[in-house]
Amino acid sequence: MIELTFPFNENQIRALKVGDEVSINGVVFTGRDAVHKYLHEGGQLPTGVSLRDGIIYHCGPVMLKQADNTWKCTAAGPTTSIREEPYQWQIIRDFGLRGVIGKGGMGERTQVACRDYGCVYLHAVGGAAQVLAERVRQVRNVHFLEKFGAPEAIWELEIVQFPAVVTIDSHGKSLHEEILARSRAALAARV
Repeated sequence: MIELTFPFNENQIRALKVGDEVSINGVVFTGRDAVHKYLHEGGQLPTGVSLRDGIIYHCGPVMLKQADNTWKCTAAGPTTSIREEPYQWQIIRDFGLRGVIGKGGMGERTQVACRDYGCVYLHAVGGAAQVLAERVRQVRNVHFLEKFGAPEAIWELEIVQFPAVVTIDSHGKSLHEEILARSRAALAARV
């Protein structure tokens, strides 16, 4: 298991290869469809939020507001990432991302952006939302809650030992493409 701690630098990210298991510590920001589309169309990040050398997590966490007005994360499973494919390459380029966490993989434009700008796609386990919520040490802030609603807001999470697997690296390799090619070959051999 390779430890990654925020801020994530380009050398650290370029050292990762498809198949590497990582444990992530520090701050990550959630972002789903509404945020990606908004940023793609020229929207600005809220004051104090920077994605540079950071990770965006495709996640619509389930949050409970506590009596002291803090938030508790009760579910933090990954969202299917391919929905962000029209936007992700530009977000990587324009905002200096070093990582994207999600599930299901992403397409060619994101893969090229990972290679060109020193970013990786990290696959988190789907169906483990409560287990992954246990890795959220603190909900530091929420942005765009009223603009986009709770699932689509930008949640600023402090995570500890968050597990993921590199499935698209910064060298042009994609585990998703490799599995698809092997699956097609196996299917062709049976037909």
